[in-house]
Amino acid sequence: FISRLSQEFAHWYSTKVYPVWVGTTGRLMNLFPFSVSEVLLYIMIVIILLSAGVLIIKEVRGKAGKKEACSWGMGVFLLAASLFFLYVLNCGVNYHRESFSESSGIQVKDYTAGDLKEVCQWLTQKVNETSSQVERDQDGVMVLDIPMEKYAAEAMRSLGKEYPELAGYYPRPKGLLVPWILSIQNLTGVYSPFTVEANYNSDMTAYNIPFTMCHELSHLKGFMQEQEANFIAWLACSRAAAPEFRYSAALSGWLYASNQLWKYDPSSYEELYGMLPENARRDLAANDAFWAKYEGKIAEVSNQINDAYLKSNGQEQGVKSYDKMVDMLVVYVLDILAE
Repeated sequence: FISRLSQEFAHWYSTKVYPVWVGTTGRLMNLFPFSVSEVLLYIMIVIILLSAGVLIIKEVRGKAGKKEACSWGMGVFLLAASLFFLYVLNCGVNYHRESFSESSGIQVKDYTAGDLKEVCQWLTQKVNETSSQVERDQDGVMVLDIPMEKYAAEAMRSLGKEYPELAGYYPRPKGLLVPWILSIQNLTGVYSPFTVEANYNSDMTAYNIPFTMCHELSHLKGFMQEQEANFIAWLACSRAAAPEFRYSAALSGWLYASNQLWKYDPSSYEELYGMLPENARRDLAANDAFWAKYEGKIAEVSNQINDAYLKSNGQEQGVKSYDKMVDMLVVYVLDILAE
């Protein structure tokens, strides 16, 4: 509540207190090769269901008293309150801190459709430069055979040398044991404030993975706004040593920017799509095919919940805020082209 009233307090907490939790809890969770938050979720569900089942059976047999039912209810309430407290400590306050745009000086400005096309042309060139540098399967779709988690943490640490607000410790991101849970919700990744872990969907098309890893790791630095997490991920991947990460930045950036271009100039979009190398178009087609398998009511409801969650935390655009990274991307690339 205080952080909503005072950005100064939120920024102080995010830069002075929150890093303590990242440095301690993050390091502790990094000792485990799997997502601790995922495993704890399964354990929590099993315990709640079993205890509720036992209580119901006792009630049917007339052996459960009001005191026992009340105790169970209070236990669930205490669990929910504890989880909410962890959420506030490791996530909620950070939504109201100084933004990356403010701290980095990369301020969003008005731009024209011509500016957007120029940026898309630059990104098209980057896709062409990097698409042939990655490993591919027999169908020409990108595969990852490098220690991605290590490279992602290194990419973020390297970016922190230029932007001090991103400096410091990074645990390795973790793929879920059951990535289907994210797929049916149409989610590429998720930051767990309960265990300070960056989790990603390991089943999705490979070019998405480096970008998603860095996106989730940016949340661990207190940057919760989705458009900024996307832009930070693009920055980190575009400067990474591994070509797989640079290709991920190029194609992900191209997709976000060209989707915006299509709204204003469909013919230019078609022109630029035709300039993409065949293997990049195969990656995009594989990505479309993957997510098409999970279209349905669950994905729709998940999207609505995520939209409401983001809006409740001050992101007025909701899920559309992911696309707003293009505004920062255009300003940044135009500065490069002007040099």
